[in-house]
Amino acid sequence: MNHLRVRLVLSTLAVSICGSTLVFGQATPATDFTVPPGSAAYVNARPVNGSQINPAEAISGVTLAMPPNGASIFANSTFGRSSSPGRSMAHNPRNSTAGTIDGLTTASTFAGAFAAQAGPFTGFVFPFIMLGNHPAAGGTTTFTTNIAEVSLTLLNADGTVLTTVPFAPFEALTLNSPNFQDSRYSSSPSPTQFADAVQRAEFFSQLQPGMPWHTRLSPLVVNRVNITVPRFVNVRLANGTIIQARSYFTGKAADGSTFVLMLDLLFNFFFVNEAVDEINLGNFQTDALNVTAFPNTFLFSLNVASPNTPGGCCVLGFHTLFFDPSVVPQPNWLTLFASWISPGVFGGGFGDVTALSHEISETFDNPLLINAAPNWQFPGQPANSTACQNNLETGDPIEVLPNATFPVTIDKFTYHPQNEALRQWFEMGATSNAIGGAFSYPNTALLPHSAVPCPQ
Repeated sequence: MNHLRVRLVLSTLAVSICGSTLVFGQATPATDFTVPPGSAAYVNARPVNGSQINPAEAISGVTLAMPPNGASIFANSTFGRSSSPGRSMAHNPRNSTAGTIDGLTTASTFAGAFAAQAGPFTGFVFPFIMLGNHPAAGGTTTFTTNIAEVSLTLLNADGTVLTTVPFAPFEALTLNSPNFQDSRYSSSPSPTQFADAVQRAEFFSQLQPGMPWHTRLSPLVVNRVNITVPRFVNVRLANGTIIQARSYFTGKAADGSTFVLMLDLLFNFFFVNEAVDEINLGNFQTDALNVTAFPNTFLFSLNVASPNTPGGCCVLGFHTLFFDPSVVPQPNWLTLFASWISPGVFGGGFGDVTALSHEISETFDNPLLINAAPNWQFPGQPANSTACQNNLETGDPIEVLPNATFPVTIDKFTYHPQNEALRQWFEMGATSNAIGGAFSYPNTALLPHSAVPCPQ
């Protein structure tokens, strides 16, 4: 395989930040504001061409330029990164699963379809591709989950170190979370992992008696990386004007951990370079789920009118895929970003692995980012609201609800994975053939009916 070449920014994520204006408190030398820093949100991503080197591209007409300080960070080929030695592909355990789509080298998937049952798309058929083995066939599919843990070194304006925000305190908790450890759920006769329990609930009517069917994850920490973050960066506006902007802000969570708001333009720069580097090292693999795990790192958009004040906030995660069009069959690396969330930073029960569970479940149900759905309205909106989406992103309808998470206790630690909308919710039918007629899971009462079509 040819090595992927590094891209500069991730405009292909098409970031459109959701959230509210930041709530500021009294500044201290180490922090900029108090909690909550904004509204928890996620973004929908598009595939990333990891083989193409382009000039810096824009998010909403704004591009990242060379920073006014810390220039050596960006001039260095590691882009501010340092890491422990990565495992080579030869020493990284491989899955027994193989890609099932001709022309692609990627994780094992199965296909299906549903027809919309209400709204302007009634009768239209929506095909889907999902991760794992077909439920009617049974069997257990296990994917290695390659985790690159990212710590942050934050610089002052003069280039000295303000603080380091490590991922290490959250490593064991992440690996011991419901995403990777078994608990009891009503959709499985034996304890299982969270995303598997949700997927089983979704396809409960297709499961064959006495035939096991599971999609499981086997976590492996493949690298521990540190990224150095300058205090300011330059950004070029749509009219060509270059302005200086704060690249990060900090605050304190209830457990004393530092949390970081990072400018989305800069984060995308780091994320793409980190993911491409892990691919080139052989740490991220095409037949696996690949994770960049960050400590309390939330993304904000540029405030053009006041670039030393954050814009809309806060994005906690996204899932995407990297591809190399120069190779046939074309390799696809399923990759996600998720932040650990310390207690009290956000409301609604968001904490610890909420973002990770959200992105894993969405990767299960929309791994190649192509699964469309009838245009649906977010729950709880006014009848005439056009706050809508038209994709099979199962975490997004739940994130706006006040009780989005589902507490799961493992080894005396209570985690907060996020409830998910089931495929049947997107079908807009009067009934559901998911477990117990549910439209959401594990909290089956969270979505009492299917999606409302987006107003025309």
